[in-house]
Amino acid sequence: MKRLKKLFLAGLFIYLPFNVMAWGVLGHRIVGEIADSYLTPKARQAIKEILGNESIAMASNWADLIRSDSSYSYLTPCHFLNLPDSMDKEQLKEYLEKDTATDVYTELNFLIKELKNKGLEKNKKLMYLRLLIHFVGDIHQPLHVSREEDWGGNKIKVMWFREPTNLHAVWDDKLIDFQQLSYTEYTKTINYTSVEQRKLWQSAPLYEWFYESHEIALSLYNEITENDQKLSYVYNYDHIETLNNQLLKAGVRLAGLLNGIFGG
Repeated sequence: MKRLKKLFLAGLFIYLPFNVMAWGVLGHRIVGEIADSYLTPKARQAIKEILGNESIAMASNWADLIRSDSSYSYLTPCHFLNLPDSMDKEQLKEYLEKDTATDVYTELNFLIKELKNKGLEKNKKLMYLRLLIHFVGDIHQPLHVSREEDWGGNKIKVMWFREPTNLHAVWDDKLIDFQQLSYTEYTKTINYTSVEQRKLWQSAPLYEWFYESHEIALSLYNEITENDQKLSYVYNYDHIETLNNQLLKAGVRLAGLLNGIFGG
């Protein structure tokens, strides 16, 4: 009985983290693959020295995979930011300027600062780089910058075709998986940007990244008026452009951060 109980608890710890991931495995890899395409040679070399043979795309999921290890449970709040619906851009900016909580905003600022430290220990460099790659992806999944009361849409029950699920999961992976592409195929399909577009996205301050996701999250909430919403082809048609744009922005902005940290 004791052995069965241990197996049950182990399975529970493995299941719980995957129930609240952002973008899912495929989405994070797409973001990482896009970022890799915009690295400067110097940044690419520095990242290679840290990750070794692990690509940015493969490193992007580490922060979710280790959530099955309870010793990393302190990182759970670092995957999202809860905000009230009523915040406009200026209010959100003021809120973040005073933010001292453990969340994805404060964690990103910490990671950026630490990775710029040339004397940072090798094991910390590896961990912090993996976390940075992942958290930039997280904040571009709109429901990771949303409401606390429904766990970022996890409590909003919907049907994806004939499958019962929730709004958060639809944006984590259901929409992406529906395209029936590998992460490299997906990247090749959407990774078209101009120099001007990349400069615009990368020059936007961090608070604007959060504001954009928050605004999208509010629009997604407003569309779901009942718990038995049936989402299928029309939902995909209406939202695939927004989804792809967020994945693309995340990859381009991640490249900008990495170039700023390692390519200067």
